[in-house]
Amino acid sequence: MARFLGLFVITLIFVSQCESARILGFFPSPSKSHILVHTSLADALSEKGHDVTVVTIVPILKKNKQYRHIQLDVVGLEKDYHGKLINDPSGPNYKNFARLISQVTTSANASINNPVFKEMMDKESFDLVILGYFFNEFHFGVAAHFECPLVISFMNQPITLTNKMIGNPAEVAYVPNLMLGGKQPLGFWDRLKNTVVGLLADEVLSPLMMEKRQQELYDANFPADKYPSFDEMKKNVSLVFVNHHFSQGPIRPNVPAMVEIGGIQIKEKPAPLPEDLKKILDNAKNGVVYFSFGSNVQGKYLDKVKAKLMFDILSKLKQTVLWKWDDSPPPGQSPNIHYKTWLPQDDILAHPNVRLFITHGGAGSVVESQYHGVPMVGIPLFAEQFTNVDTMVKAGYGVGVEFATISSETFGNGVNEVLTNPVYRNNVQRFSKLYKDRPMTAKQTVVYWTEYILRHHGAPHMQSPAVHMNTLQLASLDVIGFLLAVIYIVYKVCKIVIMFIWSKLFSKKNKNSKNKKE
Repeated sequence: MARFLGLFVITLIFVSQCESARILGFFPSPSKSHILVHTSLADALSEKGHDVTVVTIVPILKKNKQYRHIQLDVVGLEKDYHGKLINDPSGPNYKNFARLISQVTTSANASINNPVFKEMMDKESFDLVILGYFFNEFHFGVAAHFECPLVISFMNQPITLTNKMIGNPAEVAYVPNLMLGGKQPLGFWDRLKNTVVGLLADEVLSPLMMEKRQQELYDANFPADKYPSFDEMKKNVSLVFVNHHFSQGPIRPNVPAMVEIGGIQIKEKPAPLPEDLKKILDNAKNGVVYFSFGSNVQGKYLDKVKAKLMFDILSKLKQTVLWKWDDSPPPGQSPNIHYKTWLPQDDILAHPNVRLFITHGGAGSVVESQYHGVPMVGIPLFAEQFTNVDTMVKAGYGVGVEFATISSETFGNGVNEVLTNPVYRNNVQRFSKLYKDRPMTAKQTVVYWTEYILRHHGAPHMQSPAVHMNTLQLASLDVIGFLLAVIYIVYKVCKIVIMFIWSKLFSKKNKNSKNKKE
């Protein structure tokens, strides 16, 4: 009986520790939209009763008093970075990507060397680290410092870099690259592009632009005499949460350590709207057009001519327009247009009077619109937004408009097409039902798998063997090479044997013929 009571007490202590674990959410991305996704994990875990500390370098859009928030005084991207990117005449290119990587890496290094964070590392302890990933693998050392499991939060669907962390298969034959898009099943040329881009990214761009610098920063911040090596830490990621759901596509295999939590930032029940917004939405007899280019793009970044032509089209609509705009002068005034510096996007899209969402095509914005069944006009500006909008258009959830060549005709036609043709709304509302049909909500999924990692001390049994294999081994090129060598050797041996036998037979025949003649 005493033994049983002892085991019971130990079990209670373990369960209690798991239910009130100390969790560090380290989210050093300079993008507010990324932080919105990452902090949603912190929301779910703190609501369950865990002691959560969130560290960011930018303000949090959704405040939560249930967890401790520390904002580090660190410079993220250069001033007006996104404005320069939008108005760059060369468009998205290698140079812009290289500049982004450089700035993000510098910012990430500054965050870990910030005095406030260094003091936290010296004086505090944590049971789990959740790292917001944005080209900052060297931060894996934070989990090594606290000697605890490491979980990654990623704001999009799996990409090559997150796949590598846990040995998730690339499957380039039928899983399109995030930046390339492509509709499944992929045709020959799409598969060719997928393969070539995958090889370039893995074997050329990643080592050239990232791996060496990440190794240098890890060694500088986590010296070998105190910490595991960088290679060792890269093979010790317990779990990767991706803000994606298979219903969005592409269909792909995932190892157990890749967990989908698509729509984690979306409230299961919309929050009450501020009174002024509620009045606008409720009284919009002809519906509402919601226009936002996300948290990173401000109205002042937009070319004035392009902003004015969009205003001219929207001002002629019978619908009410809610337009997210900063403090700079707007492109015009109209009775049907309401400008706001901040808008609760998720709660607005949940309102039944919203008829159209004009969006830049950010992953979070697209999925929120899909979740609430609102059709879109997508105007991509940079990064994976082009692929997001292209995928949205191919699925029939809206239309796309190129910002570089936008005109009154293209923008006006796009807006009117989605507002007047019910097929887009019907398509996206059908998808909304698919997207919501799950055994657990995104929040429940986060809580379950995080606590699973805590219960099983990092859950090493979930790790794919692929983590410990190189590219040649994963593609079985070593096996194929060995088999080809064996086939070649067998061929050569057979050839030699056959030639030997043939020469003997031919020699004997000649000898017999000679004897007959004699």
